Amino acid sequence: QVRLVESGGGLVQAGGSLRLSCTCVFSGRIFSISTMAWYRQAPGKQRDLVASITSGGSTIYADSVKGRFTISRDNAKNTVSLQMNSLEPEDTADYYCSSRALGSEYWGQGTHITVSS
Repeated sequence: QVRLVESGGGLVQAGGSLRLSCTCVFSGRIFSISTMAWYRQAPGKQRDLVASITSGGSTIYADSVKGRFTISRDNAKNTVSLQMNSLEPEDTADYYCSSRALGSEYWGQGTHITVSS
């Protein structure tokens, strides 16, 4: 059984920074082979990919966050992080961590970010 625990959300002013973390617990060695990702969902909108990172460290970013957000992982700590800089009001959303491996996908409970203008 895999459980993802997110932290780091909150309220920030436009132009500020936040760092989200997601720890994968009870995973055994699954984390190290998982593709980890952050998604976000704004009110009334679909859940969209923000960034992903493979077990080998390859990354993908949504165009809207390129150059501002950085995803990273620490396999020793079973943690994936999302450093968010130059935040904009349009970044306001619920952010979800996901883990995908061996044909299964797991989700965290989500953490909310509000960026005030």
